[in-house]
Amino acid sequence: MSHQIWDQRYQPRNNIRDGDHRSAAQRDKARVLHSAAFRRLQAKTQIHGIGMSDFYRTRLTHSLEAAQVGSGITEQLAQKYPQPAESILGIDGHLIETICLAHDIGHPPFGHGGEIALNYVMRNDGGYEGNAQTFRIVTQLEPYTQQNGMNLSRRTLLGLIKYPNFINTLNTGYPECTAHNTKDVRTHDYVPPKGLYDCDNTVFEWLLSAVDPGDKELFMSYVSQDNKHHKTLFKSFDCSVMELADDIAYGVHDLEDAIVLNKVTFASFQREIVKPIQEHNATKLSQRIHSLAIELFTEESYRRKNAIGAIVNNFITAIEIHKQEKFKTNLLDYQAVLPADDMRELLLFKNFVHRHVIQNTEVQILRYKGQQIVIELYKAFNSDPQRLLPPNTRRRWENAQDIGLEKRIIADYIAGMTDEYASRMHRDLFLSS
Repeated sequence: MSHQIWDQRYQPRNNIRDGDHRSAAQRDKARVLHSAAFRRLQAKTQIHGIGMSDFYRTRLTHSLEAAQVGSGITEQLAQKYPQPAESILGIDGHLIETICLAHDIGHPPFGHGGEIALNYVMRNDGGYEGNAQTFRIVTQLEPYTQQNGMNLSRRTLLGLIKYPNFINTLNTGYPECTAHNTKDVRTHDYVPPKGLYDCDNTVFEWLLSAVDPGDKELFMSYVSQDNKHHKTLFKSFDCSVMELADDIAYGVHDLEDAIVLNKVTFASFQREIVKPIQEHNATKLSQRIHSLAIELFTEESYRRKNAIGAIVNNFITAIEIHKQEKFKTNLLDYQAVLPADDMRELLLFKNFVHRHVIQNTEVQILRYKGQQIVIELYKAFNSDPQRLLPPNTRRRWENAQDIGLEKRIIADYIAGMTDEYASRMHRDLFLSS
């Protein structure tokens, strides 16, 4: 594999600095770390509302933990599979960390609730989806360059694309909205397809010009699902590492918040995680899960930390590299995968957090409130943009009118807000002081 083509950038570098010997991945990591979009993650919801406690994980701390897990996976794979990992794939810790750090920067205020709300208001104008917004931020919006966002290397961009097709292609439609006002909207009817925006196709086409045309067609293929949007089938090797790191950070690290803040009980953990793992008795974890559960729910923090670390290590060390034998491009053909039994156990952890924390009434009330804020902000800005948008955004809105993307500019503006900024803007617009 030619590494040179994957180090290329859409806008060629013209500001070569004396004595800068960093790799493309190291430069990309610096661009992500120093970006405003990354900083804003400190004030965006991961699961619990920002400001409810200083203990909760935010999107920022989740991204840092995912990057740390991703780094661990990289080290493990380089040790276990030196031939494909290093000589064929050129696995790179800086690259994986960069992708993990950047993977959530497209999420709007109020987490997935805000994402669905923005997709509802944008449903006839290209939609809204967090991963698509991440791609848009790094390729266009973040002002590292004048027009090309962070202008990341081709390989980093490929690793960030979890769903390599376009939302409008994958969209199977939404039910007709009969709501008379914002509060009547059944937002769960407007879960977005997972893909990219049509308006960002130029960089995507450039990105995939590095692979064989047949590989590109297969990479973009998708399947139909019953009563759901179409779903893409493939992702790059680097993306597969990032997704596993993301899942482990969510399923295990976010569990710690739930335990410490008494959102889950030892009895429910025993019933829904310990018992199924022991009964299946298919992995190393099955021998230790009972003793680890006791450590997790202890009053002593260091013991709980050790248990969290042991569970994370269990999943990281189980990850393997598989070759699909479908693509000519190595970066597409090789995948990092958890064996089926280990993946089944990780899903038990993820579903446990989802069931007891995400679906918790208190969290859902906050999600509903956040969705109302997002929808009402969009309606206000869309009704009188030249009056209500700040000067920079207003100029972008005016320039976008010629190409019919003015509503996308409003979505970009709201998506960039932190939870607190969106709440304050909503108060300023709609409540008398």
